[in-house]
Amino acid sequence: MTSVKEFRIEEPATDDSLGRGTFVFTDDYSVFDWGKMPDEIPRKGASLCTMGAYNFELLEDEGVPTHYRGVVVDDEVVPLADATAPPREMAIDLTQVPDLPNDGREYDYDRYHDAAGENYLIPLEIVFRNRVPIGSSLRRRTDPADHGLGFDSWPDEAVDLEEPIVEFSTKYEESDRYLEREEADAIAGAAAIEDLESIAREVNRLVTERAESAGLDHQDGKIECLYYGGEIRVADVVGTFDENRFSYEGTQLSKEVLRQYHKRTQPEWVQAVEQAKAEAKREGIADWKSLCDRQPDPLEESVLETARDMYCAGTNAYTGREWFDAPPLSSAIGAVQRL
Repeated sequence: MTSVKEFRIEEPATDDSLGRGTFVFTDDYSVFDWGKMPDEIPRKGASLCTMGAYNFELLEDEGVPTHYRGVVVDDEVVPLADATAPPREMAIDLTQVPDLPNDGREYDYDRYHDAAGENYLIPLEIVFRNRVPIGSSLRRRTDPADHGLGFDSWPDEAVDLEEPIVEFSTKYEESDRYLEREEADAIAGAAAIEDLESIAREVNRLVTERAESAGLDHQDGKIECLYYGGEIRVADVVGTFDENRFSYEGTQLSKEVLRQYHKRTQPEWVQAVEQAKAEAKREGIADWKSLCDRQPDPLEESVLETARDMYCAGTNAYTGREWFDAPPLSSAIGAVQRL
């Protein structure tokens, strides 16, 4: 189980064959790597499932291999177009995910790959960026010259990129960290880092073009992939308001809205999370949450309603179909601006 979706195994994967399973999308949400937060956002799970299925079918139509099999309607696996209501379950092919042994913050990827063979979930997240906003971690970790940009230091404004930046981060470590290309290549195992980057760029292109057709600005996102039989396939979920950052008329339309709201209204908790992560890093401890002395507070009902409308109206706009009884996107964004 992840923090926002449950996972059912119907046929386990083996060393030489994919299995079958189902993602069941919940209305839970997570920010700052906390895991399940105290509240649920109504209809969020159906929103993510619908938008994820739409994007997987978009990728498949363009020849990008994925682990997607369809959505589940009345116990049958069907294309999204055959669903009469927003689905909450997605049928997928399964790969192997061995345990990743660790000693504190030292992780043994060799043992992971020894157990995985050539049928495994690649233990990386591949991140693509079309914009570098104020506050992006990229500004702390790199200089503009590292990306061929024509200025000496990061300006005090968002930077729109002519060519997307692709980065790699860890997937299964307790606190994710960005990687140099050489280390990412080693962690990827048999999968070539060049192929992972190429697939990420193609996914980014397709999601960006779809977003533009719906009046949305696609700023950044990530993918996860599996490796099977010498082929890389896009896995997990793609191009939703949790995995990617979108905006509409300059206002965020993504989980970033919830992150920023918590920063404004629960700064003590956010600071405690940051301090716990820093302390864990200093002491070589993997479980940073055990060092956090505060818990997040529940959100007000009006905030949950605004978040619900943002997810639902955004999904309607992106897919071009009125799946949800939701206000127009312009009204939903107006409520977000007033948070």
